Amino acid sequence: MTTLLELRSFTVELPTAVGWVRPVNEISLKIAPGETLGLVGESGSGKTMLSLALMGLLPAGARVSGQATFALLNGAPRFLTALSEKDWRRLRGHDIAMIFQEPMTSLNPVMRIGAQIEEAILAHEPETSRDTLRSRLLTAMNQASIPDPMVRAGQFPHQLSGGLRQRAMIAMALAPAPKLLIADEPTTALDVTVQKQILDLLDRLRHELELALLFITHDLGVVARVADRIAVMYAGRVVEEGPTQKVLTEPQHPYTRGLLEASPTLERRPLLPIPGSVPQLTQLPSGCAFGPRCAFHREECDVAVPEFRRPQPDHGARCVLV
Repeated sequence: MTTLLELRSFTVELPTAVGWVRPVNEISLKIAPGETLGLVGESGSGKTMLSLALMGLLPAGARVSGQATFALLNGAPRFLTALSEKDWRRLRGHDIAMIFQEPMTSLNPVMRIGAQIEEAILAHEPETSRDTLRSRLLTAMNQASIPDPMVRAGQFPHQLSGGLRQRAMIAMALAPAPKLLIADEPTTALDVTVQKQILDLLDRLRHELELALLFITHDLGVVARVADRIAVMYAGRVVEEGPTQKVLTEPQHPYTRGLLEASPTLERRPLLPIPGSVPQLTQLPSGCAFGPRCAFHREECDVAVPEFRRPQPDHGARCVLV
């Protein structure tokens, strides 16, 4: 299978008053065209910071190391860690696009929806004619399943429902024809019915357009519906990665098991919360970051950060018990 995006020991460091911290710490992942990778973890685990790094939107002063290779089919691979801001402007939104969590704060409240989608095209193809621009606008809105696209194009964000605003964000992301789509918890603020519609839409689009989809969420029920593979993040590191079915039915890491036990299901059973909270990045333990919260904690967990072990070629975890 062709790899579109590959990360190897990808690390992001941010300066703080007490020193440098690593919200993204030695991440190694792959995503292929037409594949969905679900990135799961609690708030503060580093999911959103990873997505911002892949868009070149890190805060000032951030340091990036490791390898991040973005390979287009008809061009030389691009090394994201070596791009200038000029190079990022060519890539961002055109080859790699992102759907943000809350569309009402991401859309411009004083611009009509159609103008905002057209702006996403013109930012990369300023010579596009008016007729071509209108055609691509309608194509993107139809791909996002926006009803009455001509009417909606003339409306402002506050005139749309939450579901339609999210569809407008999807249309804006699709208009420049990206190869990788990053969805940062795109269904969090939506009710269950609309949530299902958006998930079905994203799943259909990645098959039809051969999109690689990085789907970020804290909801295991959602990721089970859309992802081919799951990567579980904790305190900046990937602690488990594998096919969705294997990760959800045969979890290798105690943190993944804890997430499953704390998730509601249709079965009548008590929910077991994970004790404690995600540690501050400035106060990480010397060994396994999950050690202080782990029911299987042992002395060797505190000696050093566990290696990522793969008992199966496609499924592994960062744990001494594996």
